[in-house]
Amino acid sequence: MSGWRTSALDTARALSFAAFLWLSAVIYSTLLLILFPVLPRQHLQRLVLQWEHAVLWALRMLCGLSYRVTGLEHLQSGQGQGQGQGRIIFSNHQSAWETIALGPLLPTPQTWVTKRELLLIPFFGWALALFRPIAIDRSAGRQAMKQLLSVGAERLARGHSVVIFPEGTRVAPGKLKRFGIGGAMLAARTGVPVVPIAHNAGCFWGRNQLRKRPGMIDVVIGPPIATKGLSASAINALAEDWISTAATALIQNADCPPASD
Repeated sequence: MSGWRTSALDTARALSFAAFLWLSAVIYSTLLLILFPVLPRQHLQRLVLQWEHAVLWALRMLCGLSYRVTGLEHLQSGQGQGQGQGRIIFSNHQSAWETIALGPLLPTPQTWVTKRELLLIPFFGWALALFRPIAIDRSAGRQAMKQLLSVGAERLARGHSVVIFPEGTRVAPGKLKRFGIGGAMLAARTGVPVVPIAHNAGCFWGRNQLRKRPGMIDVVIGPPIATKGLSASAINALAEDWISTAATALIQNADCPPASD
């Protein structure tokens, strides 16, 4: 009976968190859409950060899931080599968690590389479009690459952190997917360092899973990878090796359950 009660309580907590997540997303998205014509971007960004902090708080209180970060100093040393130039962030992609949690961790302003279809999600996608992400149509091929390189270079020159999930989609812990070449090409063309990030969020918040596993998500920010004079394939190899090695160690430390996807 106690096992049944524990399971029922975990499900109730997960449902409560899901309700909080989507209701708060609708509320904050509506606020952003209303305030967009009258508030500058930096004030709108503060609203987004407030929502992200609220979601992480709810995740901790309702599901017992927290996180810790090491290597934050590398975000400072990872600045581009030109005045006002931003940085390129590569992160592994296991969960919805990092799409929420990385925002408060990374320097602002930020430009995220995302799938164009996300902009069609009611409220959330409409609000996301206000921040002019690099929304890629993955069926566009060469045109999508041209968009990433041109817009990405312009945002870096303006001091933005350009955030990329080079795997392109969520990948279950312990599984590997080759990095796409777009982010590495952007780094090779601009000479901006790549700051690699690895985490084990998928061990606790799996893809398409309602219930969250209580525990501590670990995030490790690595030393910036110098890119000047390197080819895109060489940059990708260095970033993929660091992220894969770090993520594997984090997964082992988390006693990660077997992947279900």
